[in-house]
Amino acid sequence: MGFLETSILKLRVWPTDIDLLLHMNNGVYLSLMDLGRTDLTLRSGFYRILRKNGIYPVIASEVIRFKKSLKPFQSFEIHTDLIYWDEKYFYLQQRFFSRKELYASGIVKARFLRNEGGGVDPLEIFRLLGLSQTELDQSLSRLAQEGKDAIVSYRGIENYLR
Repeated sequence: MGFLETSILKLRVWPTDIDLLLHMNNGVYLSLMDLGRTDLTLRSGFYRILRKNGIYPVIASEVIRFKKSLKPFQSFEIHTDLIYWDEKYFYLQQRFFSRKELYASGIVKARFLRNEGGGVDPLEIFRLLGLSQTELDQSLSRLAQEGKDAIVSYRGIENYLR
């Protein structure tokens, strides 16, 4: 799969994922979001490129909204999409679906650092991935105004939390 495509990871709620209210614990969602991003990184070939170039990802912030509870043994999917980037950060949306119904949705802000120190510009990441400016422009044009407004709101939340 390509790095700009949607990664879909199929999972199930296990007894170790539940809390005292017998639904998936809110902290487990964030851990499973890591798996969704790992799936995108591995299946797109990006992991190999990162290792070869001495680069690693770090999470700057996350926000999640819960709509419905996932119950024990319920199957679900995590959909992971790169939805935006700026001069320093990547923004990924991760959504939890069960039977095509949205259960939770989160946005993750990430960046890349070099093993020897310093940050990596998103345009360098795209160059390493072999993505053309046309592919990047098409990806950004798919982001509706609503999505762009969400990123602005997200940045507002982050500023409030400083």
